[in-house]
Amino acid sequence: MKTKVLVTGGAGFIGSEVVKQLLEKGYQVRVAEVPANCEFLRVDLTNKDAAVRAMDEVDYCIHLAAKIGGIGYFHKYPATILSENNKMYSSVFEAAVAKKIKRIIYLSSSMVFESTDSFPSKEKDIGKIPPPVSSYGFSKLVGEWYCRSFFDEHGLKYTIIRPFNAYGINEAPGEEVGYAHVIPDLIKKILAGQYPLALLGDGKQTRCFTHVSDIAQGIILAMESSKAENEDFNIGSEKEMTMLQLAKLLWEKCQMKKAFKVKYVPGFKYDIRKRVPSSKKAKKVLGWIEKKKFAEELPKVIEWIKMQ
Repeated sequence: MKTKVLVTGGAGFIGSEVVKQLLEKGYQVRVAEVPANCEFLRVDLTNKDAAVRAMDEVDYCIHLAAKIGGIGYFHKYPATILSENNKMYSSVFEAAVAKKIKRIIYLSSSMVFESTDSFPSKEKDIGKIPPPVSSYGFSKLVGEWYCRSFFDEHGLKYTIIRPFNAYGINEAPGEEVGYAHVIPDLIKKILAGQYPLALLGDGKQTRCFTHVSDIAQGIILAMESSKAENEDFNIGSEKEMTMLQLAKLLWEKCQMKKAFKVKYVPGFKYDIRKRVPSSKKAKKVLGWIEKKKFAEELPKVIEWIKMQ
């Protein structure tokens, strides 16, 4: 019998890529939307009974479902993020225990390192640094404690994955500034002819962008490895760039005729200055490698956004 995997949030940006790769590897997949070749189950994961039904006959659960968006979304809906994500944690983890699944793979976030001043950020830093001050970062850290607490009390095995700044096709820009992630937001503004290009903050904030297919690969490698049981992993590129460098590169890839020019506009309260992971543990334990090259993948993202 094929191994059955429940992917919550399987129609989302990262989730849809995880589903695609699982199907390519021959897994039986259950998701909350309707990709081809999958069992479809539309459920409210804040409801425990619904979550239990979703877990029926499941071997593994990859839990991606969450209230998520760009930095603007975090600031506008802090209570909704905390409340809804916490309800899902309670239902999903209790359902996993009730159905005695083999392991839950929890998608946390690089935002749990929001308050760190140690770079590159290592897995062992968690617990040594102050908790995040944003509601989203805090809610994702709470999910990590669900993992550890449910193992301690119920023996539910877990793996925690922290993806760093995913990018790729299938992520649309937001209707408002900061509602989606920075790459689709900037591409949308460039293609719309915004000039000079508006950057939040001073442009010196840094990120390490990781292709969504590489993140999905890391998630599946972790699910497949017994060495990943009750462990946490950073999955992310270690190549750091500033937001100003990103904006200039996107301007060039969009082949704009005007000379590159930016204007700086006030940023948000919880804008992280620096985000750089150490992915050494994932490379050593899981054999994870970053395959996609950033500069080569950006034109594909730009073309996809043009078609939307």
